[in-house]
Amino acid sequence: MDIVRALRVVSIAEATSFLVLLLIAMPFKYMGDMPQGVSVVGPIHGVLFLAYVGLVFVAREQLGWDLRRTVLALVAAVLPVAPFLVERYWIRPTGEGAPVKEAA
Repeated sequence: MDIVRALRVVSIAEATSFLVLLLIAMPFKYMGDMPQGVSVVGPIHGVLFLAYVGLVFVAREQLGWDLRRTVLALVAAVLPVAPFLVERYWIRPTGEGAPVKEAA
């Protein structure tokens, strides 16, 4: 699996795990007194978060990202749905398989 494809997969998985943690596991912990969900989903999300951050640094050159776009992709990791947008608009190949480039 190439690095860009790995970043796409991890981006989607990280955003999904963040939403599961935020919308399902945390309410069960604090409103239902059931902390088991956070005990399971929390570490999974943590590993996916670290993988996303690492892959952003590794794939940035292949994607042609400048420092600004790289920083924005890293900031996206701490926002619940932003990695979905990064994958959709900045990573996903278009046309002949070329990465999406930022419009001037």
